[in-house]
Amino acid sequence: MEFLAKMMVMAVGAIFVQNFVLARFLGLCPYLGVSKKLDSAFGMGMAVIFVMTMASAITYLIQVYLLIPYGLGYLQTIAFILTIATLVQFVEMVIQKNSPSLYKSLGVFLPLITTNCAVLGVAILNTTAKWADGTPYNFLDAVLNGFFSGVGFTLVLVLMAGMRERLEYANLPKSMKGMPIALIVAGAMALAFLGFSGLKM
Repeated sequence: MEFLAKMMVMAVGAIFVQNFVLARFLGLCPYLGVSKKLDSAFGMGMAVIFVMTMASAITYLIQVYLLIPYGLGYLQTIAFILTIATLVQFVEMVIQKNSPSLYKSLGVFLPLITTNCAVLGVAILNTTAKWADGTPYNFLDAVLNGFFSGVGFTLVLVLMAGMRERLEYANLPKSMKGMPIALIVAGAMALAFLGFSGLKM
């Protein structure tokens, strides 16, 4: 029961309270770039969930069993980026083979998951994250945190895409169409998610 309670706290924290896009402001490039259409936003979100989860697992093992024991902590960023790049290449090949239309709609933003600072951010945070009692994250905690962080990223991406699709048909002044209204909506969403920061867990 205690495990489920801890996972619930982690899920709410990663998805709402410390959302990578709206609270930590990481991954804004795909957030604004891919959120024009709902289907491409959802596809990108699924790819990010997979990459964040797998990257969290592999980078945790690299950190604990390779970098720390051999005193190679200074190579952490390089090792993590190489791991993420490999995973993104794999995801890109799978999407290109199974869903060419999604691959085309994601365009340049799919390979940009490699440099998406949210993916690198969750990998690095997992190596230093601790529970309230000071216990560091174990392997399962790191993997689940990566998964929940990806879900949080996908949630705000899909919400943003839904709002931007509706705003295409709104009667807006010409100067507000496109990116200006998208930035205003992004700011309003960040303020709305700020309300979750008062949760006591």
